[in-house]
Amino acid sequence: MAGMIFSKGSGVNDSLFGKSQEHIRAVIQQGVEAFEERSVIDRVYSLASSSSYAEKYTSETSLGDFEDVGENGAYPRTGLQEGYSKVIEPTTWKSSFEVTQEMIEDGKQSKIRSRASIFTTSYGRTREKFAAGLLVGGIGTVAAIGGRQYDTTSADKTPLFGTAHPSITGGAKDQSNLFKAAFSAEIMDTVQERMQMFTDDDGNLLNLAPDTIIIPNLGSLKRAVFAAVGSDLEPHTANNAINFQVGLWNVIVWPYLPQSIGGKPYFFMMDSQFKDNYECLPWVDRLRLTVKSDIDPNTDANVFKGRARFGAGFNNWRCIALCGEGVAGTALGK
Repeated sequence: MAGMIFSKGSGVNDSLFGKSQEHIRAVIQQGVEAFEERSVIDRVYSLASSSSYAEKYTSETSLGDFEDVGENGAYPRTGLQEGYSKVIEPTTWKSSFEVTQEMIEDGKQSKIRSRASIFTTSYGRTREKFAAGLLVGGIGTVAAIGGRQYDTTSADKTPLFGTAHPSITGGAKDQSNLFKAAFSAEIMDTVQERMQMFTDDDGNLLNLAPDTIIIPNLGSLKRAVFAAVGSDLEPHTANNAINFQVGLWNVIVWPYLPQSIGGKPYFFMMDSQFKDNYECLPWVDRLRLTVKSDIDPNTDANVFKGRARFGAGFNNWRCIALCGEGVAGTALGK
């Protein structure tokens, strides 16, 4: 969510700090915007603003196929059923920093700018760490982030990444989006194939088209992935077969992800359009960063307090899959 809200307490303008307010505000604003430009949260999650304490996400089962009714036939009536649902409740996040009177008196402008910049970096980093920690925590039912526990189940009450996602109607077999294998071009092909065979609760194919690969910042994995998706010919072979994967993928290298799961590299595969169309991985911003400036009566320091409300969770697991040699998933390959 771009921008922020900035407010000054009474008496600040008339104090020693009055002239520094707009300068500090500009540093914070620019820092927030710069971090958001580099953020990948909006490429992994579906961002939404909210005016409520919580948002409910749900889905509906299949409408079924069109029917051949013959000449002048009646329109068939097919029933829809509400699928699994998920409630996302944003939580409150706070931090602060202070500018002392001594800094202003001694003209320590670089130190003041540094503190404002550190504050905005902290805000952006917190969001990225929360987003990445929640996603990788999807191999279980909860993720421990900053000493707190967060729900990482999808709407079907199973972990986001699991081997037995149930159908609410019983019309489809349990499905897996957690796979056990080391990355290779062939394994990438297989995960893509498995995702393309995902069905809705009634067993109908969903026409998934995975287009995004998300990986941690690990040199050997980056080289393998970019070779698999960027080479015109088959990588690591002496033949001249065309690599049909070239040009199909957006690769996101996310440094906030852990480099391994179970001591081994891993990767996510995602259909970004399905993710947004079906609100699969919602990120809810309830209140953008709000910064207020007050004078601390005990120290005479100018205290800048930042507060925001945001949260995230998982609704529909079908947009994404996780594959790694160190996970307890469905075995792929030999």
